[in-house]
Amino acid sequence: MTPADLAERIRARGTDVLFVRDEVTWIVERDDLLDALAGLRSDPDLSFDFLSCVTATDRPDADPRFWVVYELRSMAAKHRLRLKVAVAESDARVPSVTALFPTANFQEREVFDFYGIGFDGHPDLTRILLPDDWEGYPLRKDEELGGVNTRYKGAFIPPVDRRTTT
Repeated sequence: MTPADLAERIRARGTDVLFVRDEVTWIVERDDLLDALAGLRSDPDLSFDFLSCVTATDRPDADPRFWVVYELRSMAAKHRLRLKVAVAESDARVPSVTALFPTANFQEREVFDFYGIGFDGHPDLTRILLPDDWEGYPLRKDEELGGVNTRYKGAFIPPVDRRTTT
């Protein structure tokens, strides 16, 4: 199946499908996420059996502010699809997809850790890379551009924009 054929096949499931540069992106509503992913996985012609990535983007001046992005692959059919869900800043959460794709477990925790987006029903939604007492979400665009204060084995490393050379 060519990417153009895949785009047409996905359009039969939902109207918000983008096909640009041989890449297919399907935008779904948060409430439709689990059904959309289950359908993509169970359809024998599509057989999207591998979730390779869960990530997010942040556009602080836009509404919605966040987009959660799922990259899917079909190992058998050798095609791929990007699925996106809009997430408002005032209700930054989506359903967890770990029951459908166990690989999402740590990836959802990383998105939570860096963007502060919650995943309802996640088995262990805790920080994965940052300390538990870390304040803020470093990949949000409202964090300082120069970095954050870092403590490393008793040493203090200031943010890049506050370092001085001696």
